Amino acid sequence: MGRIIAFANQKGGVGKTTSAINLASSFAALEYKTLLVDADPQANATSGIGFDPRNIKKSVYEAMVEDIEPSDIILKSEIDFLDLMPSHIDLVGAEIEMINLPNRDRIMKRALDKIKDDYDFIIIDCSPSLGIVTVNALVAADSVLIPVQCEYFALEGLGKLLNTIKIVQTNLNQELEIEGILLTMYDGRTNLSNQVVDEVKAHFQELVFKTVVHRNIKLSEAPSFGKPILFHDAASKGAINYMNLAKEILQNLGKFKSASINN
Repeated sequence: MGRIIAFANQKGGVGKTTSAINLASSFAALEYKTLLVDADPQANATSGIGFDPRNIKKSVYEAMVEDIEPSDIILKSEIDFLDLMPSHIDLVGAEIEMINLPNRDRIMKRALDKIKDDYDFIIIDCSPSLGIVTVNALVAADSVLIPVQCEYFALEGLGKLLNTIKIVQTNLNQELEIEGILLTMYDGRTNLSNQVVDEVKAHFQELVFKTVVHRNIKLSEAPSFGKPILFHDAASKGAINYMNLAKEILQNLGKFKSASINN
């Protein structure tokens, strides 16, 4: 049975979609069958692995609102072992259309449960909000991964997100775990980045991944080519960081005993 990991942070610009795309592709490169679920109406995860959202006919929206079978929505990417459940701008309307649906918080879970056994990992890229679609993702997930950028306002809003996660754990998904906090956009040349790393690790200790994602030009430009960093420049610092993150998670889960973690 696959492990479902939701990427969540209501603060935008923290590297959430970049991290979801590149962790999913790193798992795939290690030959773990992986599904990337784009649960953000901006559809950046969809375009980030080479699909044009304007050409998407069936998306997460149809799976949640129209009860279309997820197997009819999933697209095979050009990357072996990596599939996509795409998004579309229509997903914006789901927040309103789902208000009166029965068990509205469990709609995504019902959809993903149908295909969970087909994958080793299912990665959900959530929108930068704590709306009903994001809550659906947290209810469907086994764990949540929280990207936090190494900048001044790093901890801003993190308490609110953790509180939301606690509410979901208490009322909707008692099995939900925190996969970890991922520090992104790290620049070792600045005192600020190092201070943020120290502060986050002091507050959250073992919840913080050993792997830190560095600022990297290749990582920033990869989405414009519709490719994860590993397939754009495998030798770049960003590609190495995300491969190390995949190995660290696998090691934590006991699935990759010989993983070497190097930052």
